[in-house]
Amino acid sequence: MTHVMACIDGSHSATGVCDYAAWASQRLGAALCFLHVLDQVQYPQPSDLSGNIGLGSREHLLEELAALDEKRSKLALEQGHHLLEAAKARAIADGVANPQLRQRHGDLVESLAELQQDIRLLVIGRQGETSDNLSQLVGSHLENVIRTLQRPILVSCGEFKAPQSYMFAYDGSATARKGIELIAASPLLKGLPCHLLMVGADTSDAWEQLKSAERVLQDSASAVHLAIRAGEVEPTLHAYQAEHAIDLLAMGAYGHSRIRQFLVGSTTSQLLRSSTGPLLILR
Repeated sequence: MTHVMACIDGSHSATGVCDYAAWASQRLGAALCFLHVLDQVQYPQPSDLSGNIGLGSREHLLEELAALDEKRSKLALEQGHHLLEAAKARAIADGVANPQLRQRHGDLVESLAELQQDIRLLVIGRQGETSDNLSQLVGSHLENVIRTLQRPILVSCGEFKAPQSYMFAYDGSATARKGIELIAASPLLKGLPCHLLMVGADTSDAWEQLKSAERVLQDSASAVHLAIRAGEVEPTLHAYQAEHAIDLLAMGAYGHSRIRQFLVGSTTSQLLRSSTGPLLILR
């Protein structure tokens, strides 16, 4: 069975992740699973420290170091357990039946890659536990997760607000067309109005591409609005989103236009940093 899987940690993003995951679980009719990963760098597993102590060191130092590591690991496990139980209680209050809980020790990206056969949609926060401040608004693992995971990813960028509309950044590529087909076939955004926006030259060919995408969405979206805007990708997307009070931005992770360069290049973090609403990244 595939799940909506939500990554939970001790950051301020956790409540938003929990609420968006509960919303997505109910929209998709899919089971919800909360995942907490103990970072192997922050909380290394117990190891043999004898080779790390210099000559002349006393045996009790080894014992004290080992005891400290064991205590840190136990406390981290306990904290993770409490986080997962709190997320479960919150999801149940939101109407989700019997959310599942998983805890792993290791690297987040590697853990998700191993679990992705069980994932229908991943929900993750923009900020992680180790980047929970204004100077590090994008979690250090997030871009690696987006590049690695072959599953749709919903990124929570703030407090939860149930989406009432969405925008798809469309570039006419095969990947973008596949993204439109995925949205049309999924109940996640079904019944919501959609804005299809192209950033580029206003040409007859561009309009034909938009109209082709519109036909795919006709049975899914309550209304489809088409638009072409010139300008730089990031500010143009956000300006249109603000102008029309759009709740959610959806786009493909790969394509063959400036949007592709934008998503897989160094400016990925700029989009995530400046977004005020959730982003749905389609693979």
